[in-house]
Amino acid sequence: MAKDYKHIDEATLMARFRADGNTEWLGIILERFTLVLFGVCMKYLKNEEQAKDAVQQVFLKALAEIPKYEIDNIGGWLYQVARNHCLSQLRTRKDFTGDEPLKYIPQPEEVPVSLLLEKEQDIDRMKAALKEIKEEQRICIASFYLEKKSYAQIAQETGWDIKQVKSNIQNGKRNLRMKLES
Repeated sequence: MAKDYKHIDEATLMARFRADGNTEWLGIILERFTLVLFGVCMKYLKNEEQAKDAVQQVFLKALAEIPKYEIDNIGGWLYQVARNHCLSQLRTRKDFTGDEPLKYIPQPEEVPVSLLLEKEQDIDRMKAALKEIKEEQRICIASFYLEKKSYAQIAQETGWDIKQVKSNIQNGKRNLRMKLES
């Protein structure tokens, strides 16, 4: 296109494409993401020619798929397509060793059974202590900490004013701490 479209954002370009079906609008978008996609492909494939080929494959897929779907975040979508394409390429490589891409994935640490039992005992102690505090305090603490409700939501549900809710939470926390420490 002879005209300069740098001032038009991707959302507007997508809207224009949806309105008139002109693939030149998509071309402008893809041109903007060429270097980013090349960088993503280089990160995974570590080969310039393969990365260039991968970017071209991503563009072909984009031209085929974008008209079919309503894509809100074109940059994120293109990144995912490029990433998935590169991972697919890595899987089908003959020189691919199964551990190569996995070495960067952090493995979950094994949690000792003793720590799990200790946490379970703490939860049991907390439940028992909750039963020993005043009902108003228990309701407010459970609503605020477990159900993630605001003071206003708790006040609306219980009929108490916000100062009462806040006081019940503070007093309940103090009473729980005292019961757990004894």
